[in-house]
Amino acid sequence: MNAQRAPGSVAESIRSRRPTGDPPGTRQPRQAGQSSVEFAIIALLLAPLLLTIPLLGKYLDLAQTTELAARYVVFERTVAGSAAPVKSDATLAAEVRRRFFSRSDALIKTGDIAGDFTGDRNPLWVDHSGAPLLVDFTADVAVRTVAKDNTAPVAERLVPPGDFGLPIRNEYEGEVTVRPRDVASLSLFDRIGLRIARHQVLLVDSWAASSSADLRSRIDNAGRAAYPIEPLELIGGTVGTVLPPMVLDPAMDVGNTPPEVIPCDRLEGGC
Repeated sequence: MNAQRAPGSVAESIRSRRPTGDPPGTRQPRQAGQSSVEFAIIALLLAPLLLTIPLLGKYLDLAQTTELAARYVVFERTVAGSAAPVKSDATLAAEVRRRFFSRSDALIKTGDIAGDFTGDRNPLWVDHSGAPLLVDFTADVAVRTVAKDNTAPVAERLVPPGDFGLPIRNEYEGEVTVRPRDVASLSLFDRIGLRIARHQVLLVDSWAASSSADLRSRIDNAGRAAYPIEPLELIGGTVGTVLPPMVLDPAMDVGNTPPEVIPCDRLEGGC
């Protein structure tokens, strides 16, 4: 005799045979949070790059400023005379530290120096942590200038020394060196030992007079080898007065030095 099933047993049997998930071998692994993990890993890898790009831009700005400072130094080195004594390297270094490597809105004052505190530093030249790249202005910014002899004025070597006053020592060199500090918390930049140096050379003709009288005095007193004014005056006062006007027209006027008069061939309309 077959056993009778209890009511509801067929439904329970059918329910027990119903699949409860994906077919075997087709279940996919859970991916919740995978994109967040990947983003975090990529961000960690890109963090040094994001810190490096602004730092490289600041180094380039420092290099450009150093170039401008070198031009200023070599020009200031050429300005010398009775009214403007030669500036020493220490004086020029103090000027460029204050006028180029301090704040861009710093006032230009005689004898002013840049202080090693936040108020005098350029707010752009800091690392990612806010620490200044130029810690000590005196140690981090240096200036060197040199005046050299130049062989360009050959006429000076053809006459006795000092006769005509042509400059020989008129080639000037200026160099500005900047040493920004290493960034301790950034790999590769923590031991880079960066040194930024810019060099400029300027060749000038400093044979200039302070006035018309000074210019005439230099020419008249240049010496017989450079400007034999006495023999020329003798010729002009004798032969120059009796020769026909067709030969010397007008008559020779030795010692006449009109520096204020512009020659007609230099005027816009010409002679």
